[in-house]
Amino acid sequence: MTSAPAPPLAARLSLTPRTAPSGPLDGGWWPRSRVLEAELPALCAALEGRYGRITRVTVNPARWPVVPHKVPVTGHTLHVGWFAEQDPDTMILLSYAVGRCDLLVIPPETQPAAAARLMAAAALPGGVRAAGALLSDEAATGRRTRDARSGEEAWETDGGSAPPPLRHPVVGARMIPMPGRRRR
Repeated sequence: MTSAPAPPLAARLSLTPRTAPSGPLDGGWWPRSRVLEAELPALCAALEGRYGRITRVTVNPARWPVVPHKVPVTGHTLHVGWFAEQDPDTMILLSYAVGRCDLLVIPPETQPAAAARLMAAAALPGGVRAAGALLSDEAATGRRTRDARSGEEAWETDGGSAPPPLRHPVVGARMIPMPGRRRR
């Protein structure tokens, strides 16, 4: 007896509320793999109620090993394009009904707690952070969490005290003279 194929898993997706002011992102998506042909049908199905039929998608090929030109989704074919100039951490989806949806694409290998924080941040009403900034912030938070050891433990394992707190990027900045220019 052969079993029927398992139904596709639902897309892991968070969207800004419909009434929220628009920002650079309309939400976040956490795919299970970097295979667009496997991931896009569930994403389009999840977005259809709000955005209507998604007809086109653009990605940056830096994050996707294979970018197919067309992907079959329920009831139609999705056209996929790529632009190296596009933020590598976003996916742009286009619909005839509503227009455009920009999603933060959370790397599939991201830990669940970090992915949940990123999805919440991407769907924050009135959010102003771009995809790359959200991922950079989360990476820095993850490093600080891993480095949050007791001072004694850091002393014993690193040969010194805990690292100093991060400084504001402008505080303590130095001027570096340009070659060929005189200082006044």
